[in-house]
Amino acid sequence: MSAVFTAEQLAKHDGTDPSLPIYVAIKGRVFDVSGKKEMYGPGAGYHVFAGKDASKALGKSSLKPEDCVADCSSLDEKEQKVLDDWVIFFEKRYPVVGNTA
Repeated sequence: MSAVFTAEQLAKHDGTDPSLPIYVAIKGRVFDVSGKKEMYGPGAGYHVFAGKDASKALGKSSLKPEDCVADCSSLDEKEQKVLDDWVIFFEKRYPVVGNTA
């Protein structure tokens, strides 16, 4: 049975607390990216995604914090395809630990 994470619970998994795993959500699925702290941990290039649903940002290929939101309804067809490709990438590399509320 998968866990369900609220935005507040997910935010705690941003890598700033070393006792907690690092999670990134995409399209409502929560992935454990702890094995790649050098990419998602504090100070790392993709830390902006940690502890958030990064769907819109990934679809837009954006590293802007304001784009790290679950609502990806504004993405065009090309950006939706990019987002779907990211989901496939994450599914192959990281365990799914739950879903967002």
